[in-house]
Amino acid sequence: MNSFDDVAVEWHDHVAVVEIRRPPLNFFDVRLIENIAETFEALEQDDRCRAIVLAAQGKAFCAGADFSSNGKDLFKADSENSAITLYQAAIRLYACKKPVVGAIHGAAIGGGLGLSLVPDFRVVSSDTRFAANFVKLGIHPGFGISLVLPRLIGQQRASLMLLTGRRIKGEEALEYGLADRLVPTASVRGEAIALAAEIAQCAPLAVESTRATLRQGLVEDLNARLEHEFSEQVWLAKTSDHKEGMAAVSERRAGHFTRN
Repeated sequence: MNSFDDVAVEWHDHVAVVEIRRPPLNFFDVRLIENIAETFEALEQDDRCRAIVLAAQGKAFCAGADFSSNGKDLFKADSENSAITLYQAAIRLYACKKPVVGAIHGAAIGGGLGLSLVPDFRVVSSDTRFAANFVKLGIHPGFGISLVLPRLIGQQRASLMLLTGRRIKGEEALEYGLADRLVPTASVRGEAIALAAEIAQCAPLAVESTRATLRQGLVEDLNARLEHEFSEQVWLAKTSDHKEGMAAVSERRAGHFTRN
């Protein structure tokens, strides 16, 4: 298995590098997340794979949804590209039994932040930027971020990110526990592969068993949380504040919200 539409796989011994190929910003939609999920599931059945690196081409890991195209329909309950389908794919990503290391460069914004939380570990550089900009869009966080982020960095720091939409750079991400390695930009992928290779040198059945114990109940909790996140997104998507938030972000200006 070498590729899956706009997702490609490159092998480094027992490490499979899953690369998103939508440069320069790697905007996501339902199809992309489903392709990553299908790639993960194929690798799960491949005994050659003992660890996965999730990486991306271009200047950003994933800048979130492209609201100038079909990303604007993500929060509509009846949309072909609805968040329901997207979040079903997210659950499939978290259900992967193989350990995952994220090579996170550039922006990981909104849903891109959500995708960056799927890996067990994250390697970043000083130019990496994480942000949960949902409140600036007038919408509720999604992709399980409201569950996974507090578990990873603590309730207080997660609240700061989620309620302000502020950007967290690589150095601060390391301090928060959002990142595990801080390296020069050119070394991000190589360091991620090295970490994955270190894991792959260990007994694979023991690694997968230990990881499953550490993550016990996560997929079940995530399923319930995604249902709640989506229900909140559906009604908020109908508000004037959401329309204004979308316009403000697209126009790179502060939003003027009216609580409507």
